[in-house]
Amino acid sequence: MLDNLFVRFKKQLETSDQIKDDSLKTHYYKAKYNQLFAAVEKLFHEDADCRVTTVSKEHGEIAVEVSKPIPCFLIVTIVAVKPMETAVDFNISSEKFSLLGIYPDLKKRIISYYERINQLHTFIGIKNS
Repeated sequence: MLDNLFVRFKKQLETSDQIKDDSLKTHYYKAKYNQLFAAVEKLFHEDADCRVTTVSKEHGEIAVEVSKPIPCFLIVTIVAVKPMETAVDFNISSEKFSLLGIYPDLKKRIISYYERINQLHTFIGIKNS
């Protein structure tokens, strides 16, 4: 219970294969790296609440400033795992303080990004550790 209280006030969230929460595990898609990278980049360029600040295709990273509903900074990492399997991870953080805690809002935002990518590409699944 106390753990949940502290998590609520964390201002940074990173998805990975090792995290306990399945909704925040690395998502794998049936797509070529270039296709998925282009689709994710386009998704953020077209989002009125987002401003893409850096794109590094060589490193598989897209940096994004998010203005609403809460100002935060997002790094999307896209990695080719196999020829037709590509993984997507997020690292999101905010300097904003909230009496109720900012973590639930960050988590909601990550889940919504995964849902939007799921509509564009075939979601293969997550890896269970």
